[in-house]
Amino acid sequence: MMLERYKTVRHEGQKEIVIRKSRFIGHIRPVETEEEAIAFIDEIKKKHRDATHNCSAYLLGERDEIQKQSDDGEPSGTAGKPILEVLKNRELKNVAVVVTRYFGGIMLGAGGLIRAYADGAVAAVEGGDEITRVLHTQVFVTIDYTWHGKVENELRSREVRTGETQFTDKVTLLCLPPYSEAEPFIAWITDLTQGQADVTKGEPVYYIEGE
Repeated sequence: MMLERYKTVRHEGQKEIVIRKSRFIGHIRPVETEEEAIAFIDEIKKKHRDATHNCSAYLLGERDEIQKQSDDGEPSGTAGKPILEVLKNRELKNVAVVVTRYFGGIMLGAGGLIRAYADGAVAAVEGGDEITRVLHTQVFVTIDYTWHGKVENELRSREVRTGETQFTDKVTLLCLPPYSEAEPFIAWITDLTQGQADVTKGEPVYYIEGE
C-alpha cells in the first residue's frame, strides 16, 4: 500500500551553521533505497575527508521500516540519534542526512553536541527544500471532439490536475485526481459525458502538493 501523502525534500542540498567556532555543514538528499543512502553518505565522507566527523542518519520506507544512524566517532548518542530524531519529528521520509563537523577548538559537551547536530540536521532540511508528495491516479478519458470543450471546462472549474492531451480520431485526456478520489471522479466523468467516455485507470503517481 502506497502512502497517500508524505513529506520529503525536493532535491539534494546543504547549509552551514557555526556553533562556538565549530562548523557544522548539513547535507541532505532524497533517496529511494538503502544503497542510495549509503552511497550519498560515502560521497560526503569522501568530499569532507579532512573533517573531524561526518555523522549521519537515514530514514526509508512507508512506515519508516529502515532507520540507521552513525555517530562517526562522536560520543555515543550525541550525533546520529539527534539527526534521526529531527527527520522523524518533521515526519520526513526517504531522506539521508550527513552533518559534517570541523572542530573549532571549543568543547561543546554532550548536551551541546546533541543540540548542534540537531541544528545541523534542520539546516540540511532547509537546504533541501521540504515538500509534500501526494499520490494521484492516472485516469485516461477518451471522448469525441464534440465533448472536448465541455469536459475541459468542467475539469478546470473543479481544479482537477491534468496531464498531456492526445489528439487522434478522438481526444484522450490524462486526468490525475487524488488517489482516494479516483472512483468518485470516474463516476462523475461518466455521468458528465452521459456514458459516452471510454475511461481507463492507469498507474498511481506522486506529484508535489501545490504545483
